[in-house]
Amino acid sequence: MHEDHLTARILICDDEAEILRYLRKILTARGLAVETFTSGATLLKRLENRDGQKADLVLLDVQMPDLDGIEVLQRVKGLGLEVPVVIMTAYGSINSAVETIKLGAYDYVTKPFPKEKILGVLEKVLEREQLLKENLALKEELAKPAAADNIVYASQRFREVYEMARHVAQSDANVLVLGESGTGKELIAGLIHNSSLRKGRRLLSINCAALTDTLLESQLFGHVRGAFTGAVTQQKGLLEEANGGTIFLDEVGDMSPAIQAKLLRVIQERDFMPVGGTVEKKIDIRLVAATNKDLEAEVKLGKFREDLFYRLNVITITLPPLRERKEDVEPLALHFLKKHSQRMKKEIAGFTPDAMRKLTAYNWPGNIRELENVIERATILTRDRMVGAEALPVWKSDQPEEENSDGRLVTLETVEREHIRNVLRKTGFHKSRTAQILGVARRTLDRKIEEYGLENNGGRLPEVR
Repeated sequence: MHEDHLTARILICDDEAEILRYLRKILTARGLAVETFTSGATLLKRLENRDGQKADLVLLDVQMPDLDGIEVLQRVKGLGLEVPVVIMTAYGSINSAVETIKLGAYDYVTKPFPKEKILGVLEKVLEREQLLKENLALKEELAKPAAADNIVYASQRFREVYEMARHVAQSDANVLVLGESGTGKELIAGLIHNSSLRKGRRLLSINCAALTDTLLESQLFGHVRGAFTGAVTQQKGLLEEANGGTIFLDEVGDMSPAIQAKLLRVIQERDFMPVGGTVEKKIDIRLVAATNKDLEAEVKLGKFREDLFYRLNVITITLPPLRERKEDVEPLALHFLKKHSQRMKKEIAGFTPDAMRKLTAYNWPGNIRELENVIERATILTRDRMVGAEALPVWKSDQPEEENSDGRLVTLETVEREHIRNVLRKTGFHKSRTAQILGVARRTLDRKIEEYGLENNGGRLPEVR
């Protein structure tokens, strides 16, 4: 039995003194606290004593002279006690033991049982109960009123990022958030806004990679009536709507040079002109920009304006990928399980140990977005109170994602290319669905497909647009 289960308190009820001596000997040898009872009545009296030490498990004989195990079990359940009950029975009374399972017993063992058998059953029960308690504690914590940022983490690595974001929020400086796709850049932008003096005003977000230049310009700056075909009314842009607040520019590295120039003027002059307009409008906003690109490299390649880079990069916050903060996988998984099980109106308490080991062993190239997609899928597939490993995807191996199949270390670019290739295959080259699973804009996916040479030229998979 594992060391972390050696503090449990076991109540044993059997009218055979030899059985009680045998069980006391082997269980106390493993460090378990044991109380023995020779009748169902005395056991029930102990359980009814709410001032006594709480029992973690009851071992109950099915055949006893005063009250049989079935009646004792029914009374235990009638008391509303959550303590698990394991039934002990002789070979000839297995039908009675099966009946107790229907009434709520956790399991049964047949006499005579070897030491390894009884210890194995108890370990399984206690491990499950401990896991349920931990999950319940976390669910209660998650059920408390959420903080404005609603950021879930446990690792010291992410705590440093969190504290830095809260600290820089007190200034009014522009912030550049760096990190791979799906690492939570928009949550950090929300944390900065909600921790700043601007929290009473609006926080508006826009994905620069998801829109064409014309639409992005119109969304940011607004337009006057007749500015272009289809502009039948005047429309305020996000800059005007967020005046006094914060704008989050996601995937800012995908912004065209023309829009970059217009944004630079906004930062320098604190004014802008709507598309087709003739009157400048003054604004007071804070910019939080995010990208998964190396903007310094983009500057050297002439793809991103150096002056805009320095204007945005007053303060830099770099988010670690999920594979570098594995301590956060479990609380995040439980957070997403609670979210999706509530939405689907399913009562799922948590994950089995095997499922959680599988989740924490995987390297999550798609980061938190991929984790949430996996948990949503598992919530749909799970029919029991616990998510098992069988409800999780079958990943290629347990080896780190950054290693090739022969164990050689490869670049992050190779990992990204192979992950995109695998998702494309599984979706039948359905680009919109692939982009959704990867947690990126369709425009970003198209760029990656072209960059990595992943166009569907083989003819084996249908091109779905």
